[in-house]
Amino acid sequence: MLDPKNIHEEREKLLKAGQMHLVHWLIVVLSIVITLIAWYYSKSQLNQKLEAKFERNAEQVVNLVKERMKLYENALWSGVAYIDSVETEITQPRWALYANSLKIDLTYPGINGIGIIYNIKPDQLNSYLDEQRQYRPNYKIHPNHTESEYWPITYIEPVAPNKMAVGLDMAFETNRYSSVKKARDTGEAQLTGPITLVQDAKKTPGFLFYTPFYKNGSKPKSIDERRDLIEGVVYAPFIMKNLMQGTLAEKNRQVSIKITDSGDILYDDKDNKSLTDFDNTPLFTKQIDIKLNGRVWSFSIQSNLSFRNESTANQSSYILIGGLFIDSMLLGLFLFLSRANRLALDYADRINSSLETKTKHLEKSNKDLEQFSYVASHDLKSPLNAIKQLVGWVREDCIDIIPEESKNHLDILTQRSDRMMKLLNDLLDYSRINRTEFKSISINLKEMTKDLDKLLDIPSGFNIIAPDINITIPEVPFEIVLRNLLSNSIKHHDKENGTIIISYEQGNDFHIITVEDDGPGIPEEFHEKAMEMFQTLKPRDKVEGSGMGLSMIKKIVTHYQGSVMIHSDGKRGTRILIFWKKN
Repeated sequence: MLDPKNIHEEREKLLKAGQMHLVHWLIVVLSIVITLIAWYYSKSQLNQKLEAKFERNAEQVVNLVKERMKLYENALWSGVAYIDSVETEITQPRWALYANSLKIDLTYPGINGIGIIYNIKPDQLNSYLDEQRQYRPNYKIHPNHTESEYWPITYIEPVAPNKMAVGLDMAFETNRYSSVKKARDTGEAQLTGPITLVQDAKKTPGFLFYTPFYKNGSKPKSIDERRDLIEGVVYAPFIMKNLMQGTLAEKNRQVSIKITDSGDILYDDKDNKSLTDFDNTPLFTKQIDIKLNGRVWSFSIQSNLSFRNESTANQSSYILIGGLFIDSMLLGLFLFLSRANRLALDYADRINSSLETKTKHLEKSNKDLEQFSYVASHDLKSPLNAIKQLVGWVREDCIDIIPEESKNHLDILTQRSDRMMKLLNDLLDYSRINRTEFKSISINLKEMTKDLDKLLDIPSGFNIIAPDINITIPEVPFEIVLRNLLSNSIKHHDKENGTIIISYEQGNDFHIITVEDDGPGIPEEFHEKAMEMFQTLKPRDKVEGSGMGLSMIKKIVTHYQGSVMIHSDGKRGTRILIFWKKN
């Protein structure tokens, strides 16, 4: 029979063993402290990364605006070059033909038009009006003013949306007048301060952009010579809201912006009634001042709600929540299973180790993605922009001395640079193909093939046949697919002459596009291998390429719920069938 005293002693021992002791509380408190330290450190690191990300976004916004303004300036200088190059007078029909050739609504989104403003002295007024009324009987200069000269808007294309601006004299208002005189005196492109365009029914802020041209295409060196030889300016009107929508839509960025000029508001995201992403208490703000063609634009940039939402779902919160959860589990284990505390701590250590490993992997993935975005948007675009700028300098310095053939070469180089920039932007869009959905638009297969012919610089011995048919399909990804198919057909052809036939068939649920060539063919056993990443069927020293063409095509088409098939007997000719899901 057990001694009651011994039973009591054993009971007391078990009771004591099941109670919380100081060591247990110390462990729990220490675990909480470690969790808070880890959370604080992680949060500090994350805040630094978020701030760096915000800085990149802010700089990107400013750089995009600067690049777009440079593009517009180039368009205006091209107008000056056109005026300098023709030997006859510029008439309204001539200017309309030139402006229409620019396709400004597609090439220069955000611009309201492009036109000419002549400098008219009082003794030239009657002859100027007689000349203009030959084509436009109702043409007149307005409004009246007391200045000793006239700067009327003579031509503006497209005319319809800018009808109220025709004949408007820049000398009637100080802002417009002072900027056009500054362009005349400096020989450089100049912006006006914020104005309201007469053709803007909504009366929102805008501005004008001037580039001067002088008599007989001269480039005078002094102010007095410029004033004597000034003939006029090529100009473009801008509604700031339209320019910003063309430059960088709010839905494509994580920052909100406000732009002012000498305290006057040019653009403010907050005034956009459809804006749902504005943050009244932003995490980050930044002020950037940039000089643009005689003006200083002040950018007030702040993070928006999407930036905040992305930052709130961060790893530091997971560490804090996970750590506190583990601490509560430890406390529960101490209360109910105190003898198992060592196993519980080991388990907690494994969980923490797993969380740290996942954190490192996630941080590395984010770092790789950010590095790619930086290289693509900066390291690749900057040299290309530099090439375009060098071409512009060569044109400006040598336009009067180089032969016409060299001028054509410069035009081709500029055109190829623009197309290369478009190709780079398309590739950037493709890199985000799983995160960005492109809207389907109507495209013409024949016209797209012609554009690709110019872009790929296809050898003269190859003939590409495509149907003159319109299909509704996402343009950017489909262009990448078609470009790679044509490039592969030519690159792997074993002759200097060849024919590539593009055909189209409309299925119930799919667009069926076939690209057929008369090259050497692909053996059937290699059909699957040809679509794998970094695979080529010829040695790389014979065929230049990355081996990604068909794999890229397969990835894009599969993303849009379609499929790719190869038909070839391996002897002669290859047919690639693309089944692209409609809608």
